[in-house]
Amino acid sequence: MEKMQKVIKGKVHSVLSAHNGDIALTEVTSDGFVKVRLTGACATCPSAQQTMSEVIEAAVKEAYPELKGVILVHQVSNELIHQALKILRKR
Repeated sequence: MEKMQKVIKGKVHSVLSAHNGDIALTEVTSDGFVKVRLTGACATCPSAQQTMSEVIEAAVKEAYPELKGVILVHQVSNELIHQALKILRKR
């Protein structure tokens, strides 16, 4: 997983950060898939799926052609939940 993190930080991070977004590697599965979560502006971008296939999956498969693919995980971060609770509790 550490090697995969280097690929993502080296080839993907700069592309996403140029759009005020980022990526978090969540898992490399035993059956050959990489699971990632988009953060920042990329998390809500309508082009997220295109970015995932053209940028993220391309970089990952270039470094590890034996992998089957990249899965985009949609989940709410703890930070976002904390911010929402602060807003709701101000009532």
